[in-house]
This record gives sequence, structure tokens and C-alpha cells, in this order.
Amino acid sequence: MPLKEISHPAVDIDLRYATPDNITGQCIYDHAVAFLHQDALLALVRVADLAAAQGLRLRVLDAYRPSAAQWRLWAALPDPRFVADPRVGSMHTRGVAVDLTLCNPDGVPLDMGTAFDEMTEQSFHGNTEIAPVAQHNRCLLMGLMTLAGWDHHPFEWWHYNLPDPTRYPKLSDEVEGEFLMDAHPAAASGG
Repeated sequence: MPLKEISHPAVDIDLRYATPDNITGQCIYDHAVAFLHQDALLALVRVADLAAAQGLRLRVLDAYRPSAAQWRLWAALPDPRFVADPRVGSMHTRGVAVDLTLCNPDGVPLDMGTAFDEMTEQSFHGNTEIAPVAQHNRCLLMGLMTLAGWDHHPFEWWHYNLPDPTRYPKLSDEVEGEFLMDAHPAAASGG
């Protein structure tokens, strides 16, 4: 299996799709375990080390995402600015994307100006209509992620992926997806 579980002393896991606190209002994942492709995990460990050196922590909100989960997100918000069309595939379904935020040493998230999954222009990188402290925190997150080799998504301050993500294959729900989701036949078929 090309996926590895995320584990690092400066990384907290808070998979929002394992809770109803997401754009669907429902739990999508049955299990709150975060995985990444080994290349992405190595880059995330580098970010965690850089953040820890500044007294900060990372909070992972999503990582590898089974295609059945991608269909459920697309059904809730079929807007390709924010949710990849599952027929094309997502960087998350390849295991090379992560949604995350920065936290203080006590694990309290830094102000980023919007909540995770707030699918509005307020979430765009470079938005100057949010408070200066939130702009600063977004720049800090982007700087750490960029130093470790990640690319950012222009419309979501929380989303980062490895460069050239299509060189990684989409992963199989039958193998990798079973670690996050129990059988969801309707979701798996796109229904």
C-alpha cells in the first residue's frame, strides 16, 4: 500500500469529514485516520519540523480521500473551484494533498480569517479583506509549506498538494479507501 499513516509529535489529526462539521453536514468517513502517500508524508514531516522549531503545531483536517468520499463532496458542492470533479479525480484521491492549519503550542488554531471548508472568496489566498493577523497567519502557513516543497490551491488557504500531482495514480477505494470508509455502495457508484 503506497499510503502511510500520519504520525508526528507536532501534528494533530482532526479529520473534518469524520464529523458532521463539513460542507455536507454529515460524516463522510467512518474512521478518523489520516493517510498520505509516502512522498507527501515526508514533505509533511518537514513542515511539522519547521513549525515545531517556531513553537507551532499542525492540525490536519483532511489528507488521502477515497473516491467515494469525493463523490459525496461533489454532490454537496459541484463547483470545481473548491471540489474536484470525481470523474477527473482529486489530488486527495492520489494521497498527495493535505488540508491543514497552524496551531499554537497548546493546539489552538491560529486565526486564518475563515473556517475550513468555507467555500467563498474570503478563503482565497491573497484576500486582503480579512484581518491583517489572518493574512499574516496564512502567509506563515504558505511559507512553511512552500519551504517543504508543497504547492498551494489559490481558492483554499488550507489546501496544499505536491507539485505535478497527476504523476501519482488515483488510488483504489477497495484497498486504500477501506481504512476510512466502510462500504457505501451508493457513494461508490456515484449515486
